[in-house]
Amino acid sequence: MPVSMLDRSLTEPAIRRLNALRPLSAEASAALEQAILEGMQRAGSGEDLISEGDPVDSVRIVLSGWLSRYKTLEDGRRQIVNFVFPGETCDAHAFLLSVMDHSIATMTPVVYSEIKRARFESLVASDGSLAEAFWCETLLSNAIQREWAINLGRRVALERVAHLFCEIFERLRPVGMIDGNSCLMPVTQMDLADATGLSVVHLNRTLQELRATGLIVLRERTLTVSDLDALKDAALYSPSYLQLYRRG
Repeated sequence: MPVSMLDRSLTEPAIRRLNALRPLSAEASAALEQAILEGMQRAGSGEDLISEGDPVDSVRIVLSGWLSRYKTLEDGRRQIVNFVFPGETCDAHAFLLSVMDHSIATMTPVVYSEIKRARFESLVASDGSLAEAFWCETLLSNAIQREWAINLGRRVALERVAHLFCEIFERLRPVGMIDGNSCLMPVTQMDLADATGLSVVHLNRTLQELRATGLIVLRERTLTVSDLDALKDAALYSPSYLQLYRRG
């Protein structure tokens, strides 16, 4: 359903994140904000925004809530291949493909904006800083995906889960969604298991181990990390793949 255009604060995560990737001109920020406001929508938890095989004719920008990218095997097994957080797009240039090669589902209620291809192409053609910011986002998404492949292929269970938590902190920080040493963690253990390639039982044991060592507190849908550097050490985590956030 449409969202009231009066709440301009919902556009802040997207503008803030793109500015972290490439400083936007005032004109680009204003034009993007207007396009976001005109395309704002809501979706409930557990809905597919787009399914594998669907045609793509727009860019979806997440403004609030969490989503997952996933693939499903013929026997029903699911692999989450990435999360999508506020301020991120569901593939800025996916409309260059004929159909989607994966599905994107809401894990919480979300607010997002759907910008049609013609409007999006007009936006990026009118301002070089905006075009570069969206290309940087695509490069960053590719870097994150490579790191997830390493996580699944080479890290042991504790390292996988710790690494995912470290990455969540680093990705939420540019959009102002870290509160001290805590952030929301509105996902189920099944979601975390499907994101780390573990069974729910193995995931639960791993969370207990992280809690027992004092590295995390996970309670009431909130993740607290008292010593992020210690968690990074446990995960063998290096933030270098997120380097685009530190480019000026």
